[in-house]
Amino acid sequence: QVQLVESGGGLVQAGDSLTLSCTVSGGTFSSYSMAWFRQAPGKEREFLAAIGSKDGRRYYADSVEDRFVISRDNNKNTVYLQMNNLKSEDTAVYYCAGRGGGGSYYWHDYDHDSWGQGTQVTVTS
Repeated sequence: QVQLVESGGGLVQAGDSLTLSCTVSGGTFSSYSMAWFRQAPGKEREFLAAIGSKDGRRYYADSVEDRFVISRDNNKNTVYLQMNNLKSEDTAVYYCAGRGGGGSYYWHDYDHDSWGQGTQVTVTS
């Protein structure tokens, strides 16, 4: 069974940078398309960024494409989300998600069959 474990969340100040990690076990990571989502209190889950399995192509939500960077290290079975110039509205629980099958990127939550437990990011102004 595939397991995804996020780490790297925490309490930061506005303008700071933070990098989240998501390590995958129990599957062939290189064949997984990966993505990051977040959910703020009282709001729906929001897509942030995705990266393809073999081609490594990236796709971002308009709201974060100038501040967030998604990357992956297939040797470490890990996907990253580098977040720069954080704002108070970035406060949320951040989730990584994966989809097997060796495809490119996907941005709908229903396209992903594996999810992490989430990591809290709190940005103070």
